[in-house]
Amino acid sequence: MAVVTPFQTVGPFFDFGLELETGEVVATAAAQGRQIVVEGSLRDGAGASVSDAIVEVWQASAAGRYRHPADDRDVPIDPACDGFGRVATTADGRFSFSTVMPGRVAGPDGRLQAPHLLVSVMARGILTRLATRIYFESEPANADDPILEIVPENRRGTLIARLAGSNRYVFDVKLQGPGETVFFDV
Repeated sequence: MAVVTPFQTVGPFFDFGLELETGEVVATAAAQGRQIVVEGSLRDGAGASVSDAIVEVWQASAAGRYRHPADDRDVPIDPACDGFGRVATTADGRFSFSTVMPGRVAGPDGRLQAPHLLVSVMARGILTRLATRIYFESEPANADDPILEIVPENRRGTLIARLAGSNRYVFDVKLQGPGETVFFDV
């Protein structure tokens, strides 16, 4: 009789074969738009660093186009903006991406979304990837973003990267407990 194998956790070898050589570069310096760096840390429920995780980001270019065959809109592709990055967290749970401020894209209901990065977190002890978003502090479009609107107001701050310099943002991910980052069921 055949049975389904139950889910199991991954690791501690998790980043083996998943790291990309230049995975921290989502858009090169030649990309159109405002160059930014997004950096942060990954912490567990007790506040300890998660040192063996993978963080992925996916984003639109500054013109608001994804570099994906399904995005066939009449918006130019920026060859210097891959729109995808993947890094392993460091020994102290840190990660960093260099990119451009993403442009606005239409949401599921056709309304424009605020500039954001889609984020996946994979780590030992997590059975399936965790999906979240990074929005940007002081971005006026956050006020009418259709996805942010569905998040309870008191939790939206967990999705906002703090401005830490003219082109540097900090986004910390907390996996559980008080102040837990909002994760989406996708």
